[in-house]
Amino acid sequence: MDLSATASEKNLKSRVNHVATVAAAYADEVDRDSRFPKEAVDAMKAERLLGIMIPEELGGEGLSISEIAELCSTLGQACASSAMIFAMHQIKTSSLVTHGKDADWHRNFMRRIAAEQLLLGSATTEAGIGGNLRNSICAIEVKDGRCFLEKDATVISYGVESDAILITSRSHKDAASSDQVMTVFLKDQYTIDKTHVWDTLGMRGTCSDGFMFRGEAPAEQILPHPFAEIAAQSMLATAHLLWSSVWYGIALDAFTRAQNFVRAAARKAPGTQPPGLVQLAELSSQLQAVRSNIVGGLRSYEDACKDQDRLSSMGFAVAMNNVKIASSEMILPIINQAMRICGIMGYKNGTPYSLGRHLRDAHSAQLMISNDRILGNTSNMLLVHKQETSLLG
Repeated sequence: MDLSATASEKNLKSRVNHVATVAAAYADEVDRDSRFPKEAVDAMKAERLLGIMIPEELGGEGLSISEIAELCSTLGQACASSAMIFAMHQIKTSSLVTHGKDADWHRNFMRRIAAEQLLLGSATTEAGIGGNLRNSICAIEVKDGRCFLEKDATVISYGVESDAILITSRSHKDAASSDQVMTVFLKDQYTIDKTHVWDTLGMRGTCSDGFMFRGEAPAEQILPHPFAEIAAQSMLATAHLLWSSVWYGIALDAFTRAQNFVRAAARKAPGTQPPGLVQLAELSSQLQAVRSNIVGGLRSYEDACKDQDRLSSMGFAVAMNNVKIASSEMILPIINQAMRICGIMGYKNGTPYSLGRHLRDAHSAQLMISNDRILGNTSNMLLVHKQETSLLG
């Protein structure tokens, strides 16, 4: 596949629409076989979408979080697994862009991502801590300018297919569990041995198996900022916003299928109100609420990026947590009602109105990161933080 074409040769919308067309063609097969969506990811590379967040001076396109969220939504309408892989890659890229721009190795690595369209994976979970990414058991060892790490990672999404993995650990063997760093390991600098198989209800194409990770690399590949700072200022907010955009895409496609079903019924009985029309109007209202929630979150994030104090504030963390909670909980009723509108044609697989994959994929939203964990963190912050009362921010 030729990756030499420059990004400026094609309009961004047409580029992502091409990827979405490819992703949609294989979405059911990817879901059924629980396999990596190679065709869609190859299309992302051909359209040079993996480096779009990288600053222009490093060979990327310097797209904003809002622009990338729009791409996530478009891909989410086609194939949730492909969209989630794209989103997770961009979340990792955001950590490099925000916290690696002043380090020579990481600047050069970003040039490679843009030039070679490298796919970034993530290893933040660990056996013994579950999904609590702000704690680690494993510790990185630094000796003679090199770093060594072994981690029992319960989930590394598309780990086999990744060209590099950004992985968390304690900063040294005597560090507290929350004293963490994030390190980039290139594919030829680590081995992964599968420990858990990804056989799940939905998001099957993300291939989020568990692995025993063992890596060795130059110590300069450790990001120069503490992971606590990376998580607060780039990773968590970006994850909540881009994941929510993927979920919105899933819900939007479910709405579109229900809308097409009602339109088809209207054509069969001109002059009468088709069944499901009023429910469709209700769905439109609910979908607009999800969209507004995400758009508001994107604006809040882009405003906060201009003020480091605000970006690290408790109020900002609460706002981003709320975006994720609301998005993940609002999409399931939308998709469920879309299925009620489509009836048995939505329940069956293989019809233009099938919604089983959408419903199963959407159930992952409340588990990535667990809503209960997020609510627990938010409730602790609300003990000292006043709820925002102004509509003007």
